[in-house]
Parts: sequence; C-alpha cells; structure tokens
Amino acid sequence: MKRATLKFLTLSSLVAIGLLPSISPAAEPLPVVASFSILGDLVQVVGGERVKVTTLVGPDADAHAFEPKPAHAKAILQSRLFVINGLNFEPWAQKLARSANYQGQTLVASHGIKVRKLPLDKGLQHAEADPHGWQDPSNVVVYVKNIAKSLASLDPAGASSYQKNSETYIKELESLDQFTKDQLAPLSLKQRQVITSHDAFGYFAARYQIRFLAPQGINADVEPSAKEVAQLIRQIKRDKIKAVFVENMSNPKLLAQITQDTGVALGPKLYVDALSGPNEPGSTYLKMMHHNVTQLVAGMQRN
Repeated sequence: MKRATLKFLTLSSLVAIGLLPSISPAAEPLPVVASFSILGDLVQVVGGERVKVTTLVGPDADAHAFEPKPAHAKAILQSRLFVINGLNFEPWAQKLARSANYQGQTLVASHGIKVRKLPLDKGLQHAEADPHGWQDPSNVVVYVKNIAKSLASLDPAGASSYQKNSETYIKELESLDQFTKDQLAPLSLKQRQVITSHDAFGYFAARYQIRFLAPQGINADVEPSAKEVAQLIRQIKRDKIKAVFVENMSNPKLLAQITQDTGVALGPKLYVDALSGPNEPGSTYLKMMHHNVTQLVAGMQRN
C-alpha cells in the first residue's frame, strides 16, 4: 500500500515539475464563419473535426439578396476566421464584419483564380468580375488550398490534418472534372446550349464549352426587359433549344412563361448559388455538381 502511494506521489511530482507531460483536455474546435452554404461545405471538408463552421446564408437561400441580422454579426464576432467568396458576391460581408468590430482573420476564398470578366449589360454596368468561380472545379482546387492555408495559420497543430484533407478532396475534384468531360464528350457543340434563370454558369460554360442563355443576366434581382425576353424566345425557337432549367433559389415564373410560349418543358431544378437541404440531391458541393451535370447533359441531349 505504501509502495503504491509512493509511486503515485512520485508520478504526480514529476508532472508538476514538468518532467512528464500532463494530460490536457482536447482543444476546442476552431470557430469559423462561412458566408454561404457552398463555402461552408468546403471549410467543413478541409477542417473536419478541428473546426466548428457557422454558415450565414443557408441552403436554398440567395446570397445576393441576403440581409444580415444582429445574430449574424454576433457569430462573426465569436469566430476566428471569416471565409467569403469575394468578387462582390457578398457585398454585405465586409460591412457586416466592420459593424461587428470583428478582429479575426478574413479569407477571400476565390483569391488566385483566373477571374472571368462580365459583359457590361443587364444591370451590371459597374461589375468587373463574375463571382461564381466555384462552377469550375479547377477553381475550387484554389479555394480548398486557400482554406487549408488559413486554417493552418490559425491552428498550426492541425496543419497536417488540413493538408491531408485538402489533398484527398482535390483528388475528388479532379475526378468530378473528368466525369463532366466524359459526360459531355458525345454532345456536339450545337447541342451544347442551355437556358437557365440567371447567368451563373460562366465558369462552367468556359471550361466545358457550353453556351448558357439567361433572361436575368448575372444578377437575379434585375428583371429582364420585354424585348430581351422576346429575343430569347425567338432564339429558343430558332435553335430548337429544349434544355431549360430553373435554379433552386430563383423564382420560376419567368422561365415558366418562356417555356409556355415556346412549348418547351421545364427541366429539373439545378443548384447553383446555394446547396440544397440535406434530403435533396445538392446537399454538398460534389453532390450538387454531379446532379447539375447529369441533368444538364440529359437536357442537352434533346437539343
């Protein structure tokens, strides 16, 4: 009994003077705020269990029209990293961070991608860049590397974990890119025409040689003129375009009118600026893209 007590005291003493490591509780997850659902998914994939992600603009919600509330400012204030897309996708984000007196790190996830220039029309005369960079999987590789680097700078102990997670995910992105190319390969360039609610597929179109037409242009809040709608209807009839889709966060009324005037059936819902809820086919970035590719190809096959 005395020998056991002596052993316990000796070990305790060694710990106390620093000769043996003490057992410390697990570190708290790194609090991170992502501006919208797609970025939230990417941060969670890279961060894994070492991060706690709060997403401001949730599934099926429009980040363009988002109006922050005090609870959102509080979430940012309590985080150590605020991840935004940039390229004026969330014009409210920096203002929200300033109003919250946020002192943490802000990451512009799109930093380093090759930015697509916007046409100076349809209500965006002052826009300089297409913000929808995630529509090209090769851009998301850049997003993921940026996220891993920022997380590692705030949590050096987790650097190897973030690196491993990002490398694994990048392989999945490369597989997605090849899957898309393989699915599109049988389609002629003439078949590769699609009508969508608003012009959010610019990066996707450039990578995979598809022509997207949208009555609302790149800004879902700007209503097209009657002349623009009439021109689009004439083009659908002339080119016999049957691939017509509405997006999960868009009002389907305009496209419904166009399909009624042209006799073309409206295709399944696509997920573009936001993920779906957990029980829908676009609940993660990879699922969203696979769903969109599958539906787009099926639609273009009818052109």
